[in-house]
Amino acid sequence: MGRGNGEVAKTGGATGTPADRLTPVLRPVRAGNGFEEALEQILQLLRLGLVPGGERLPAERELAERMGISRVTLREVLKVLTDQGLVESRRGRYGGTFVLHRPDSHGEEELRRRVAGVDVEDTLRFREVLEVGAAGLCAAHGLTDDGAQRLRSALTATHDAPLTEYRRQDTLLHLTLAELSGSPSLTAQYAAVRATLNDLLDCIPLLVRNLEHSQHQHTALVEAVLDGDPDAAREVMREHCEGTAALLRGFLA
Repeated sequence: MGRGNGEVAKTGGATGTPADRLTPVLRPVRAGNGFEEALEQILQLLRLGLVPGGERLPAERELAERMGISRVTLREVLKVLTDQGLVESRRGRYGGTFVLHRPDSHGEEELRRRVAGVDVEDTLRFREVLEVGAAGLCAAHGLTDDGAQRLRSALTATHDAPLTEYRRQDTLLHLTLAELSGSPSLTAQYAAVRATLNDLLDCIPLLVRNLEHSQHQHTALVEAVLDGDPDAAREVMREHCEGTAALLRGFLA
């Protein structure tokens, strides 16, 4: 992931958006989830109205430097926002990326309805505890040949799944890992928290860049488990959970 040279522009939007207005949200992202966390931050800018409809986002150079990401990654983030009808790119002397005035979509309304009955932060934290614990247990205690084959098959299914089937196969991979931990109680609790999580995930778009990143993490996770490296398995899973949390927080902000 590229880093900027530290030079930050003083103004951003068409109306001279003060940099300090964006300081509470824009910050260097952590290594490992650059795309997801950058998307989360810019979604927060939009949802909080820090750059209102009709105004221009800060220049790409400033955004990339403030978040510590490459401009390639930033452009992928902006493409997602464009595809979702949140911003548009305009050419010319007064061009740039402009925030669009946008009414609530059905998906956003449904997400708010579902969130009203859920403690999202508690769900995300509990999910992380269960998933990190399961990954560590599987790696520390080892898997039988049958268990190792089940885990490999679940991983392959996520790689082969069409977009419409991805979330289901992703869920099955994580449930398989929970089952292989050897704790029925953990498995039952994980199934419940994953059902709650999926209710929320179903209301946000599937992002190809995020799915590609998730697949790299899934592969690293399975390799760590099969190599019997609990520290690596826990760390990869923790990073993976943080990426999902960043996306949800971005769309919920």
